[in-house]
Amino acid sequence: FAAYGVSRWNFKGKSAFTTAVLSTQMFPGVLFLLPLFLIFSQVDLTDTFWSVFLPSIVSPFGVYLSRLFAASSVPDEIIEAARIDGSGGVRTFFTVAVRLMSPALVTVFLFQFVGIWNNFFLPLMTINSAELKPVTLGLYGMSTYFNPQYGALLQGALLGVIPLIVLFLGLQRFWQSGLAAGAVKG
Repeated sequence: FAAYGVSRWNFKGKSAFTTAVLSTQMFPGVLFLLPLFLIFSQVDLTDTFWSVFLPSIVSPFGVYLSRLFAASSVPDEIIEAARIDGSGGVRTFFTVAVRLMSPALVTVFLFQFVGIWNNFFLPLMTINSAELKPVTLGLYGMSTYFNPQYGALLQGALLGVIPLIVLFLGLQRFWQSGLAAGAVKG
């Protein structure tokens, strides 16, 4: 939403907003672990799914990448045609812009999913129950608490990669459709 708004509308502070979003990329994610843990412990969200999911919802890189893609792949003529046909701003976004931006949105989703799936330190700090621990912590636990058997660790790592492969192959059609849509001259 933010990327589309920044790419389409001119408003006061647009360049400051873009600079602020890009400047957040300078800080490593590990820097925010202790403040996140303190906040989550005050609102009783430690040892829950939300303690890992909430910090990963918004990606400054995703906003930047989507803004670049929205500026180049959503032509002003199509947005203007939708407005002439009586479509409002929200409807135009969901019916026109999201479909044209689907390759970028799928890319951002995959980046975020892989980041959440491979997250190690945030779940290590915020999750205590074994049922909620991700694959990375399970493999770490297997290698430190038990006698390390590398065959079992490699099997666990393979099982941890299978959902990523399935997701990538399942979403690959969005990239192909985006490439085909760009090849057609309008």
